[in-house]
Amino acid sequence: MPTAAEHVRRRADVPAPLVVDASAIVTLLIDPGSAGDAVAARMRHATLLSPALMPFEVANVLRRRRNAGLLSAAEADLAHAELLELPVELWPWQATATRAWELGANLSSYDAAYVALAEETDALLLTRDARLASTPGIRARVELV
Repeated sequence: MPTAAEHVRRRADVPAPLVVDASAIVTLLIDPGSAGDAVAARMRHATLLSPALMPFEVANVLRRRRNAGLLSAAEADLAHAELLELPVELWPWQATATRAWELGANLSSYDAAYVALAEETDALLLTRDARLASTPGIRARVELV
């Protein structure tokens, strides 16, 4: 079975930018079913972008699920190792801080960072978060998978 990184490294000649949030990455890493496959398929032919906070958010979810017994230590370790291999371009906080702050009335600072990056790069935002996908006042295109 291919790793998560191998799934998304298969790219087209001119990949479109795609901002991926933590919920999409977690699904890619730990859901072996149709949801994980859908995220992998959507990410496969894209240049992946994310705020620099994404790996920390994902690692926190993996740790919480491991500590709650929802993932074994081996599963969490494997998912974390695959996270480190994902070909995601991480953008610094300064690149999106102003717009993320403006979005603070409707979004957490974390979610606002993804939206601001999608707006800044004119990229589609891929998420599993229905609340984020339906947030009023954002200019980014959002795809709920």
